[in-house]
Amino acid sequence: MTAITVRPGKLRDVAEEIERSTGLRVQIIGGTLVMSPTPRGKHAGTVKRLSRRLDGNLPAGLGAYEVSSITMPDNAEDYATPDLVVLPSDWEDDDDWLADPHDVELAVEVISTSERVSHIATKTSWYAVAGVPVLLAVDPRKGVWTLRTHPRDGEYQGVLHGKYGEPVPLPAPLPAELSTADLPLYTPKR
Repeated sequence: MTAITVRPGKLRDVAEEIERSTGLRVQIIGGTLVMSPTPRGKHAGTVKRLSRRLDGNLPAGLGAYEVSSITMPDNAEDYATPDLVVLPSDWEDDDDWLADPHDVELAVEVISTSERVSHIATKTSWYAVAGVPVLLAVDPRKGVWTLRTHPRDGEYQGVLHGKYGEPVPLPAPLPAELSTADLPLYTPKR
């Protein structure tokens, strides 16, 4: 994960050019370009399993979407692209590529092997400031998850930790629980 600071007003242009020319996933978090390599197989597998589990249990009118970005209210230069996001089903008919955070029911971030604690904290704060009501961070490095709810003043007021195998309790209108059974773990680095 690499971060670059660019002058305001040109961030989206630079981000889009980097994505086109390198294939890296680019986000703008707090005015800083954040680039991520294409996810590894286990990362992608975790996202796919969670997506299937959510999609099979979401109420009518909601869907789980990959590669959908969320804008920061009042700042179109700032956006995050969670690994998975639950939005109204009409999102799939929208021509825009930035979802309104007020439409988001859940954002899911799968932690990468190289992700730093400071970057995770910055991104978590970004989601809280944007008003994303529920954030689930899944960490295949350690086989743990953290559910954050009730954003206020740039922080999540509700924080619940668990480990793989324990279901994640989700608030309505999401399914009551999300299974974390059989999620893959990264192979430890030597």
